[in-house]
Amino acid sequence: MPLSHKYKGYSLRNRIFWGFLIICLLSILGSSVLSFIILKNNAIQQSRTDQQKKSDALMASLDYAVSHEQMSSEDLPRVLANKIYEISDISKADVIIYDLEGRYLVSNKDPNLVSQKKLPITVINDVLGSNKRVDFQTFDENLQANVMSSYMVLKNNSLEPIGIVYFPYYHSDDVYLEVFNKYVLYIIIVNLFIIAFAVWLSWIISKNLTNALTKFSELINRLTLFDRDMKPIRYYKNDELSSLVKSYNKMILQIQDQKERLSFTEKEQAWREMAKQVAHEVKNPLTPMKLTIQNFKRKFNPNDPDIINKVNQMSDSVVEQIDMIATVASAFSQFAQLPEKHNEVFNLNKEMASIVRIFNDENIFVHANREDIMINMDKIYLNRILTNLITNAQQAADESRKSMINVDMEQKHKRVVITVEDNGVGIPEEMYDRIFEPNFTSKNSGMGLGLTMVRKMVEDYKGEITVISEVGKGTKFTITLPANI
Repeated sequence: MPLSHKYKGYSLRNRIFWGFLIICLLSILGSSVLSFIILKNNAIQQSRTDQQKKSDALMASLDYAVSHEQMSSEDLPRVLANKIYEISDISKADVIIYDLEGRYLVSNKDPNLVSQKKLPITVINDVLGSNKRVDFQTFDENLQANVMSSYMVLKNNSLEPIGIVYFPYYHSDDVYLEVFNKYVLYIIIVNLFIIAFAVWLSWIISKNLTNALTKFSELINRLTLFDRDMKPIRYYKNDELSSLVKSYNKMILQIQDQKERLSFTEKEQAWREMAKQVAHEVKNPLTPMKLTIQNFKRKFNPNDPDIINKVNQMSDSVVEQIDMIATVASAFSQFAQLPEKHNEVFNLNKEMASIVRIFNDENIFVHANREDIMINMDKIYLNRILTNLITNAQQAADESRKSMINVDMEQKHKRVVITVEDNGVGIPEEMYDRIFEPNFTSKNSGMGLGLTMVRKMVEDYKGEITVISEVGKGTKFTITLPANI
């Protein structure tokens, strides 16, 4: 099952993609919030700067107006009666002047519109106790704006306090939002381009990374000890994956080296065991041959009227033993050298039917998941493999019940799976590891080379053969071969 389907929604590709996208979105959100905060702070700072400029300009105008003569609080209405309108227009702010006790004196506004004719004592004390501007912030419900009430001390040309100047400075907290709204369209457009680029870039990066990992995973999953051409991975990028590739290629070399050593050891051991078996099988008929000849020589009588019959009996016995030696030699020769392969593409279903037909056994049943399973291999190899397995299944029949042999064929992607299952006596678990040995057999006759040759032919096609068995229930051989098409 492909990686992207098996882990859909939780695959490494999706996690990288969404992680990258979330980071981009958070970055965009953060930059937008930061822009808003900066614009807000700039607007507030600009508001304070404007207020300072207006208050400085206002006080400079008032100081100039009262500097021409020595004045007191009582003189302010007379001196500023007309000039206060000019000063208000220049500073673009309302101006209200109180005496040192907080009583209303003069203003550019109509006296009836001045809501505060007397300053609170707390404001008077704060203003007179400080040489700086004193601000009090309130909120005007009618204008829906903040009002910064600023109070400053007005002094005459002798620098003596003669009045308290009040001017309101109106500003809205939404002013920075208005500035932000002017740029919000540009911010949205830019962010959309950034998101689109982030989606494309994160998808490309995650796709390339996961494709490489998927490729490596498939190569590792296909790696078996029976592969003859273990190919290293070619990867030329110098990144974190290169370490994985180097480790895999190093493992390939180690496996090939171990396979060569193991193959040499196994072959050497197999030939030793085979030599012992051949010597044993050859020695068995030689002993009775020797005894027969010695006994004939000891009892030989040329005048015996039955001498011809005895000679014929001895000859038949010797020939029988020689035939046994020839059978051993023939079996050994077949195992030592399999025929040369001649691969061809053919329909496995038809070939299987032809092979089973030879046995002329109504207890053999053939099944397939497709009617046209095609395979590329040598027909003789396939014939010998299945003939051995079916013959073994017949010989393993349990006399207490009717024999039944099922031969199943399945095509799975680019591989073909063939199973031969019987309901015979089964194989004891302790014999599992020995059934493919060259000299192992559980029958009373034979060299025990059938399954050994079957495994060798299967492995020649880079396939695998496995066995599952239970005593008293039967045995199932499973062969997996590449279709090679």
